Amino acid sequence: MAHSYSITQFLDHLFGPAITAFLNLIGIHPADPAYPINDTFALELMVAGCLILFFIIVRMTLSVEKPNAAQQIAEMIHEFSGSHAEQIIGHNYYERFQAFTTCVFLFIVFCNLLGLIPGIVTPTSNPVVPLGIAVCTFVYYNFYGFKEQGFVGYMKHFAGPIWWIAPLLFPIEIISNLARVMSLTIRLYANMFASDLVTLVFFSLVPVGVPVIFLGLHAGVSLIQAYVFMLLSMIYLGIATAHEH
Repeated sequence: MAHSYSITQFLDHLFGPAITAFLNLIGIHPADPAYPINDTFALELMVAGCLILFFIIVRMTLSVEKPNAAQQIAEMIHEFSGSHAEQIIGHNYYERFQAFTTCVFLFIVFCNLLGLIPGIVTPTSNPVVPLGIAVCTFVYYNFYGFKEQGFVGYMKHFAGPIWWIAPLLFPIEIISNLARVMSLTIRLYANMFASDLVTLVFFSLVPVGVPVIFLGLHAGVSLIQAYVFMLLSMIYLGIATAHEH
């Protein structure tokens, strides 16, 4: 199986045999055992690795008196996500959830922006990637919903405040909650797939000048979609962890 990107070939050469052996051990048989890592997953790993490296550098070079450029960028990101989390989740709860929502935002932003590089397909235009992020978000906010309110308290959250319509409202709310995975997935996937497609079409028709406009549009869509995903994650966390007074 031929790969488009050098990083995929490198990762397959380094980890391919071990990953194939592990997958076979748990009963999963990759389509091509020699190349179990595809291009999309390789790009995801690259983005995750770069973000981890960035924050390690920030942590190792922290300075109150002379903050470097990396620290200043990290502080700007922290203030940006923190201000939104405080307003949406609540003053008393937002800090413990800020790391997750910030990581989601940054991961989606950089995965989306990879599509600006000629020859690279945006990882989030593959539905598996948005689905994975959506499932992680779904598990995360529901876990904290049960943790904060207990099983009975969190289930009551789906029944609504009026007891006599609870039998009708409860199944509707459960289905609505489950549908959030599909909603988060389709919103991100459809927008990034369409953005990639439009950019590719105009590059094919008019390879000089005009595509720059659509690259700018792609960058805008990338930022907006990451921002919307982060906001929705915060909203779901705020709803799941809210205590009735």
